[in-house]
Parts: sequence; C-alpha cells; structure tokens
Amino acid sequence: MQNYDIAIIGMGPAGMQAGIHASRRKLKVVIFGKIENSALYKAKVENFAGFYPIILGEKILKTSKAQVKDFGAELIEEDIVFAEKQEDNTFILKTETGNIVNAKAVIIATGILRKKLKVKGEEEYLGKGVSYCAECDAMFFKNKIVTVVGEGSAAVGAAIFLTKFAKKVILIAKKIKVSSKFKKELDESLVEVKEGVWINEITGNGKIVTGIIDDKANKIQTDGVFIELGSKSAVEIFADLGVEAHCTDAGCFSIRLDQSTNVAGVFAAGDVTGQPWQAPKAVGEGCKAGISAADYVKQSIS
Repeated sequence: MQNYDIAIIGMGPAGMQAGIHASRRKLKVVIFGKIENSALYKAKVENFAGFYPIILGEKILKTSKAQVKDFGAELIEEDIVFAEKQEDNTFILKTETGNIVNAKAVIIATGILRKKLKVKGEEEYLGKGVSYCAECDAMFFKNKIVTVVGEGSAAVGAAIFLTKFAKKVILIAKKIKVSSKFKKELDESLVEVKEGVWINEITGNGKIVTGIIDDKANKIQTDGVFIELGSKSAVEIFADLGVEAHCTDAGCFSIRLDQSTNVAGVFAAGDVTGQPWQAPKAVGEGCKAGISAADYVKQSIS
C-alpha cells in the first residue's frame, strides 16, 4: 500500500488545479482519474480568461496534465471504487484494478455525469453539435436552429435561455413537467414546443449535427441538440464517509468557504459542489481546495 499526503479524485479542471497548488506546498500528492472522462475534454471554451477566441478543452487538460506532473504530483489513470476513513483519520482508497492507497486528506473533484439519451448519433456528435450544457455552449449557436430535449425545469430553463442566442429554439418533451408559473413563462417565450414526441436519432454530415429524427419518423432540421435530462451523482462511493450533500439528484456536496466538507480531511471542488458547471469556477474551487487540503495536512502533522 502506498501512502500519500493528499489524494485527488478526478482529472478535470478542478482536480488538476488542486493538484498544482497542493504539490507546490511540497506534499506528496496523487491524482486519480482519466482526462477523457472530464466534461471539459470535448468542449470548446471561449469564456475562460486568457484563452480567446476558442481553446479546446482537450488541450487545456493535456497541458494541465503535464503541468501538474512537473510540480511533482503522481497521476494514476484509474477510477476509485471504494473509500473508507480509518481510526487514525486517514483514508483508504481502492482503484478499479485493486490498487490500495492511504491518504491524510482527500479532494473530491469527480464532476457529475450528465444523463444521456442513448440514441444513435449522440456520442458521435458530442462537441460537434450535441451538448449537455446550454449555459456553456449557447454562444456557439448564435442565429442557428437548436433543439432542447427534456421534460423538467432544466430543459425548459435551457430552452428559454437559448432564445437569447438562437434564431429558433425547439423543445422536445414527452410531457412538460414544471410548475404552472414556469409553464406560463415557457408559453410566453419564443420556444417552439413539440410535446408528446421524443428523439430517436441525431443526424449529421459526419462533421456536425444537421438534424434529428423523432419517434414518429419526422425529420427536423437543427444545428444543435441540447440534452437536458438532469444529472446524476458520480460520487456514490463517498456516501459511506457521511459527506453531506445539498442537492441529492445531482450529488452536490455541501462545502464551506475553504472547500472543506462536514467530514474532516475531505474537500470538494468543481461540478460536485453545484452549479454553475463551468471550467473557470472549477479551477477557482480547485485552487482553494488544494491550498486548504495542504494546510489541513500540515496542521495534522505539526
């Protein structure tokens, strides 16, 4: 079993930034995960200070990977499947291949998993017209036709928001499931609602999305498909640690200003702490989490 001062779970922007700051404090740091699992990996970013007009998320993460290694962190490209706190207040972590490590502090930066449609074309056109975040990608669809898929408040809110950018917004839902007040706002918006149908396929020309086919075999022209089915937790393995969450459907951990949770030695950063699900926010929280975890470890051994 290998021993570390800080174990970071997740190789997205929050985890990488936490690793940079923790490593600079001359502590033994390990980061678990895979950069291709980050929501940033296939994204095109234009709202990150210093990167303009557009930078690919893949480039940010690959550069971060090299950067955090240079600062001394160890990277293990495996997922954590088990976590347990010991009587001495350290943590035991087990990876998918059975590797076991011990750490004095843990930073949870796993992100969240967007719920998927699981239809043909969804994976193929991810980042090429398919998106799971209207707030993140709306700017790329100025004066274009977009389709939002979903039934709840996330979908309705995304559709209304997108009317500020797209020339036409279509909302596809089997049945709209929102409050009467929100439904009234939808009815008064410019969103074209197609209720009682669903998507069977996302089509394209091999490079970008060009349309969808619904479950009634209707072909609908669209330049983008926003899948807004909500999100699910990617951090069930930490439930036994007793870490408090404030939005159970998205698995969002409750945190203090220093990114600490209610469990001593456990910190959280990035999408797991709640919206907005944005890379700049994740980086800021990762910075704080890395510093706070380092301070915690140094205090525990002084």
